[in-house]
Amino acid sequence: MIIKDLKTFVVGNPPPHFGGRYFIFLKLITNSGIEGVGEVYCSTFSPHVIVKMIEDVFEMHVKGIDPFHIEKLWRNVYGRGYTLRPDVSLIGVLSGLEIALWDICGKSVDKPVYELLGGCVHEKLRTYTYLYPKDGTVFKEDEPHVYTDPDLAAECAAEYVAQGFTAIKFDPAGAYSVFDPRQPSQETLDRSELFCRRIREAVGSKADMLFGTHGQFTPSGAIRLARKIEPYDPLWFEEPTPPERPEEMAKVAQKTCIPIATGERLTTKYEFSRVLETKAASILQPALGRVGGILEAKKIAGMAEASYAQIAPHLYCGPIEGAANIQLSTCSPNFLILEGIKRWDGFHAEILKKPIRWESGYVIPSKDPGLGVELNEEVALAHPYSDTELHLEMADKPVE
Repeated sequence: MIIKDLKTFVVGNPPPHFGGRYFIFLKLITNSGIEGVGEVYCSTFSPHVIVKMIEDVFEMHVKGIDPFHIEKLWRNVYGRGYTLRPDVSLIGVLSGLEIALWDICGKSVDKPVYELLGGCVHEKLRTYTYLYPKDGTVFKEDEPHVYTDPDLAAECAAEYVAQGFTAIKFDPAGAYSVFDPRQPSQETLDRSELFCRRIREAVGSKADMLFGTHGQFTPSGAIRLARKIEPYDPLWFEEPTPPERPEEMAKVAQKTCIPIATGERLTTKYEFSRVLETKAASILQPALGRVGGILEAKKIAGMAEASYAQIAPHLYCGPIEGAANIQLSTCSPNFLILEGIKRWDGFHAEILKKPIRWESGYVIPSKDPGLGVELNEEVALAHPYSDTELHLEMADKPVE
């Protein structure tokens, strides 16, 4: 059995755009007709440029290989062009291809991927979701909404807890810019504290609060913010400083009792190893469509386990990466919690032939072979993406 063909899909994510503006899916096909799907979480270039990159890597490294030879493929792609260093764009492309290979491997032996990586540890997976607006889109600028109004956020949090969620994430700390990090304003500090107070009052002890930021702050600024929200006992403080210098993030971890979580923008075990070595975070958030794929994420989970750190796979894209996150989580002893887009409903269900199973706050891992999901190509082709905006974009001016 060898890899024969490739298909790619750039799918526009319709309003309300939960999970980003578009998803980049791919499908590998073997000479025996087995198909595997993957997802590339790469937003540094236009998605159509990313497709050209996928095609290039496929032609040079994937076409004609045995799908079980994942380690050899990974090293060949990682080192192509005399690199051998983390490259978020190249490794994003590799991640999607690698995920599809695992899907093929599982299907070829009629086993879920997690059974090939140590077997099922968790029969169900605790999940969380961001707070999302009821009306409009995640890019809505009008006031008020759940990102700026603490009372609306508290109301939304209570509704999610009533649905079965035992953890919710929110980010009231304001915009993030290419000119960060910065000090939080007093208004930002007060607003963040008020969000925590209102949400804690709404959910009580029924749910953990996950305080999200996007690397906006300097270490001293993040420490000031942490002290404001510590009384409300968040389960984590996410990415308090930019991701490139974990030794600076470690300064925050040393000064707060809130566990630090990070990893959404990191790629490969090498970047995660620095997080562990510097003690920057005790909760790692690999995004499997960016980090290097399933096997690389399993290695990261093992490294974390040796440091008594936990994994909480990150998701802000489509459900194919979500399915890969589920495979990793199911077979990892140090799994903490899984990010989902609400209850994996809406377009995240429509784009699959059978939706991911969510029950009362938990994902139930599929026993179907491979990733346990199948892309609905008809839906994918009916939603092409033709805009010029990237999946996510930062402010291009300093935040005052």
